[in-house]
Amino acid sequence: MGFGVRSFFRQYTGHIDIPLIVSALLITCAGIVTMHSYGDSNIFFERQILWLLISLAVFFVFSFIDFRFLRRTNIVVLLFAITVVLLIAVFIFGEVVKGAQSRFDFGGFAVQPAEYAKLVIIALLAKYFTRRHIEIAHIRHILLSGLYAFILFVLIALQPDFGSAIMIFFVWFGMVLVSGISKKHLALVFVAGTTVATMLWVAPLHHILGTEEPLLKEYQKQRIITFLHPLADIRGAGYNAYQSTIAVGSGQVLGKGIGYGTQSKLQFLPEYETDFIFASYAEEWGLIGVIFLFLLFGILLWRILALAQLGASNFETLFALGVAILFISHFTIHVGMNIGLLPVTGVTLPFMSYGGSHLLTEYAMLGILMGMNRYARAVHRDDAQREFIGV
Repeated sequence: MGFGVRSFFRQYTGHIDIPLIVSALLITCAGIVTMHSYGDSNIFFERQILWLLISLAVFFVFSFIDFRFLRRTNIVVLLFAITVVLLIAVFIFGEVVKGAQSRFDFGGFAVQPAEYAKLVIIALLAKYFTRRHIEIAHIRHILLSGLYAFILFVLIALQPDFGSAIMIFFVWFGMVLVSGISKKHLALVFVAGTTVATMLWVAPLHHILGTEEPLLKEYQKQRIITFLHPLADIRGAGYNAYQSTIAVGSGQVLGKGIGYGTQSKLQFLPEYETDFIFASYAEEWGLIGVIFLFLLFGILLWRILALAQLGASNFETLFALGVAILFISHFTIHVGMNIGLLPVTGVTLPFMSYGGSHLLTEYAMLGILMGMNRYARAVHRDDAQREFIGV
């Protein structure tokens, strides 16, 4: 009887990477506990538990799907087109929250198309570079792939959601790097990026694009200025970053205890469930808790990179690398802005910050990786590396 049970679980769950899903779950649970305020009803705490259950259901459903259909060009192009339509539709039907029109409100829950755009751009670029990984040295492939990312970048930046827009850029840039870009073309990308950033800062591009407001808002410029001079306006633009660094430092080694973070629970630290969840966590859990959190993210990324090496084709390898790049970018920028090393851009912490759309998308990505793992191959590490970089 025991052998039959083991055989059943091996057959239907053998492709599930246990360290990967356990680490993701522990990170999510740490975020949910950090959101909880003892003695008070907390809508974020209750809703996030519901979103976690939905996300886990999506994860397990996706883990049993054969995702080789994503290798077809017409499929990924269709997904890209649907995403573009949704991002345009949000300007017409979307709900305006805190000055941003970035989501559809369905009463009890909201949907942010920008989160799903991250998944789509990873699939699209994985497909594009799979077909052209040998010719990636040609600048036209870099420009064409950049055009796909730029379309999503502009539509998301106009909402405005600069945090999600910059994630689209980092995914594109990272996947171009792992696809084998030449140093010469890398330099050109840096020059082009610097030029665009300068134009966003000083030029009236909104007149050219026909929009009423500039792409880079004044408050976004102020965040960058505050980053360069963090103590110049701690009661104004620099308030959030200042309170965040106080919260992180006040946690010391052992933390103040779960539910007893004064900066967050007493509302000195705004948006502690989303943009500043790391600062709130560090205040309550201390250095020991931060080390444990970093360890969990390390395990998560290690398992994703391990799955990348076992990809059945270049597409699966590049897709897994794209997911890793997205998580690394989110994690680095979120932690950086919480400890005062990077500007505050509204970037969430994967699996931990409050939000149904991003949590669902992240678990969906892991589910897709598990689905791909069902038909993965066991290859030597050097052979896998030579294949996806086109050596």
